[in-house]
Amino acid sequence: MTVLILENVSPGFRGEVTQWLLEVKAGVYVGNISAGVRTRLWKKVQENVSSGAALIIYSAQNEQGFEMDVCHTPERSVIDMEGIYLIKRIFSSRI
Repeated sequence: MTVLILENVSPGFRGEVTQWLLEVKAGVYVGNISAGVRTRLWKKVQENVSSGAALIIYSAQNEQGFEMDVCHTPERSVIDMEGIYLIKRIFSSRI
C-alpha cells in the first residue's frame, strides 16, 4: 500500500498522479503500486513540487511495516531512530 500526500501542486500534476493512485481526498492518494512505479512516481513528484510539499508512505519489510519520505518541507524531515522512522519538526525561534 502506498499513500502520497501533495500540497500546493498544479491541478494538472494532481490529475497525472491519478493514473497510478486513487485520490481519496484533495491531495491525498492511495494505491497498491510496484516498487519500480513508486520510485519513478516519487522522482516525478520531486521534480514537479516546487512551491508545495509532498509526503510518501509505503509498505516495507521493517519493524514498523512502512517507510516514508518527505519533499520540499524544510520544517519537517524523516529521521531513522534505530530502525524506527519518525518525522522531525523544526521550529523557527522567534525572538
